[in-house]
Amino acid sequence: MSTASAEVRESGTAPLPSRALPDPAVTPPGAVVDVPPTKNDKRSDAPTSPLQRGRRKLFVPFVGPAFFLYAVAIVAPTLFTVVLSFSKWAGSGPIEWVGFDNYKRLWYDDVFASSFGNTLLILFGVGFGTFLLSFFFTTVLREMAGRKFVRAVIFFPNAVSALAISILWGFLFQADGLINKVMGALGLDAPPRWLADDNLFYVICIGLIWINTGFYTTILMAAVDRIPITLYEAADLEGANAWQKFRHVTLPMMWDAVAVSATLWVISAIKIFEFIYVFAGAAGSTPTTKAWTLSLYAYAEAFQPTGVARFGASAAATVVTLVLIVLLIVLTRRVTRRESLEF
Repeated sequence: MSTASAEVRESGTAPLPSRALPDPAVTPPGAVVDVPPTKNDKRSDAPTSPLQRGRRKLFVPFVGPAFFLYAVAIVAPTLFTVVLSFSKWAGSGPIEWVGFDNYKRLWYDDVFASSFGNTLLILFGVGFGTFLLSFFFTTVLREMAGRKFVRAVIFFPNAVSALAISILWGFLFQADGLINKVMGALGLDAPPRWLADDNLFYVICIGLIWINTGFYTTILMAAVDRIPITLYEAADLEGANAWQKFRHVTLPMMWDAVAVSATLWVISAIKIFEFIYVFAGAAGSTPTTKAWTLSLYAYAEAFQPTGVARFGASAAATVVTLVLIVLLIVLTRRVTRRESLEF
């Protein structure tokens, strides 16, 4: 009988398994052997160096103030808006709980439906035109002499304040503005009424394309400038045309910048407010409802021309906007998710 069997018989318990050690006869000299840990091994995750301990001590002093400001300025107002969306409040006095009445009102409100549709039109229609022009300028400016100057020119509308750009856009399309004068010089005696209610929103869309094209072209060009020229030289040797080089070289290599630009556009398109309000609105009044977006709808509900504010309905429209942004960002990130190419 073996010694181990005798120990089990006398003590009534099995001995703890010993750690399996490598056989010296099999292991070559100088080889590094990974010995598996046992249950008795105690591994500590505590920092072992003074530098790591110092970093952990500085974590709270540095992150704490930023987290506090974020909670006060972002989280708390967001939660209050969500709570307020289930209430009725005129800005003063007691807050009356109304449940889902504000959301029901949005569901049956034709103005809200029109505002929601205009927001989606800006998101997809203006977005398509903006990125189409951005890709075009990216392809043209890549080998163009003086591309830095042209890039600065097309970026200029985004560098000026939205208020100034909106006023300038209004001067261009008013009845005796530059656009109608140029069309009259070309022989068009009856130019369209650009600022009429039926045409106003389309003029706004053209202006948004003009403003945002330079911004996204700059982002995409920054990514294109990092692409090695040897890839384009190899494409030229293979006989690739401009479209093939863009599809198989430029677009895959700058895809990370495209994904970031798409996310930025989703956020900015849904919450566009200043340009539409200043360009389409008269002094002291909101624009026509045909030009409203979700942001303008929420503003108009909170600041009624009659003086009776409906902060509950405004908060409900804001919550819908927030949910739409979150869903579209998640969808955009999933659609644009690809493996990064290293070069």
